[in-house]
This record gives sequence, structure tokens and C-alpha cells, in this order.
Amino acid sequence: MRLSTHFRAFALAIPSVILLTVTAAAAEVRVMISGGLTAAYKALVPEFERATGHKVLTAYGPSMGTTANAIPVRLDRGEAADVLIMVGYALDGLIKNGKAIADSKIDLVKSPIAVAVRSGAPKPDISTPDALKRALLAVKTIAYSDSASGVYVSTEMFGKLGIADEMKDKARKIPATPVGEIVARGDAEIGFQQMSELKPVEGIDIIGPLPDGLQKITVFSAGIATASKEPDAGKALIKFLASPAARAEIAKSGLDPIPAGATN
Repeated sequence: MRLSTHFRAFALAIPSVILLTVTAAAAEVRVMISGGLTAAYKALVPEFERATGHKVLTAYGPSMGTTANAIPVRLDRGEAADVLIMVGYALDGLIKNGKAIADSKIDLVKSPIAVAVRSGAPKPDISTPDALKRALLAVKTIAYSDSASGVYVSTEMFGKLGIADEMKDKARKIPATPVGEIVARGDAEIGFQQMSELKPVEGIDIIGPLPDGLQKITVFSAGIATASKEPDAGKALIKFLASPAARAEIAKSGLDPIPAGATN
């Protein structure tokens, strides 16, 4: 069987000692990941597993918030984790609280916020801040996430546009469920979320990213949980996700890979 391009690149990029991992030394790597990187992650993890013999077990949830599957809530109730992949400043909070190891943190990607409508619905002009303002005032229902993009949209962007009061009765925070699914069902006319979280959702049309002057780029980062039982295998996974071998899949999902060692 021919190896995929990603796998060949990965195989050349990591130490042979990892590639020669025998079954007895294979680890179960437990990952907690938020939505921004999920699509690329799901495509890349099988490559990592084939190359190393490790098994990756994944729990999904928001980087912040109080829902039962939010990463901080999972950790607080004692769920096991080796690798945490989430909004960078939320990971910083976990580091501060002793839940993640400071020097293990690596910034992986930059993620823009995008705007979506239900498939087939008219696509309003969002090319400028004024155009987006008119579009938001014209609709009756708006949805935004309970994570980084939604925090920005609700606490900053509406204010920048001078429409915070008008949005109180029509804009709704969506806990846990992808915003795109709410829009696809017709429960909101316009939805805001990270581009990479909207792209996998069927039944919506992505109009585009927020216009210049309003865009808020979120950095997603990875780190090792303080209570990790498999830190070396976890570091190998993070190294792979940050490697050139992973960049094409990451870019395909609507994210901008951050080269290793780059400062933001």
C-alpha cells in the first residue's frame, strides 16, 4: 500500500526511534480539543497513529465556558488528558491554574472569524464594516458561539459597530452546538464562528471572513496537561501537528499554520 504524502513527510521528519516504537511501548494519548482545529485534526491523527503505533483518544469541547464538555470543566472534574488543544489565551489560563505545563505550549494556527447563512438564502454584503452593520440590522436572528469568536462578537464587535443595544434581543449565544448547525436548521439567519468550524457543516453557505477593521484572529495552541501520564507521546503528537507535514491539511480546513518558532 502506498503511503500518503503527509505520512511520508512525517516519517522523514521524526526520529527513527519513534517510528520503530513496538507494540509494547505504544501509548494511549488522551487529547482534549476545541472546535477550531477539529477538522484538520481528524484528518491528521490517523497519520500520526500509523507512524508511531500510539493510539489517540479524543474528547471534544469548547476552550472556555461552563458547559459539561468544556475543556476546563472536564479537567476540573478529573478527566484524564495528555494533550490540550485550544484557544491560546484559554490554555494560558490553564497554565496559570496549574492544569497545563507552561514550557510545553506551542502555537499551532491562526483562525479568522467567518459569517454564514443557510444554504440558498440571500448572501448579504459584508465587505465593509458598514455593510455588515446594515446586514445585521436587517435580520431578525443571529447566532454566535460560546467560545473565543462569540466572546469577541458579542462583547466587542457589536459595540464597534454601534449596535450593541439592537443586538440584545436578536443575537443569541449558542453553547456547545456548532453555530453552523443552528443556521442550517433555520434557527438563525446569520451565524458567526471560526471559519474552520463552519466549513465542515452541511446546509450553510459561508459568505466570507469578517471585513478588515473588524476581523479578530484567534490563535489555537497545544500543550501538555500537568497530570499527563504519557507526556512524551503527547509531545510527539504536538510536534507532528506543528510540522510542515501537517500544514496542507491545516490550511485546507481554513486555518493559517504558524511556523515552528514564530512569535505572535
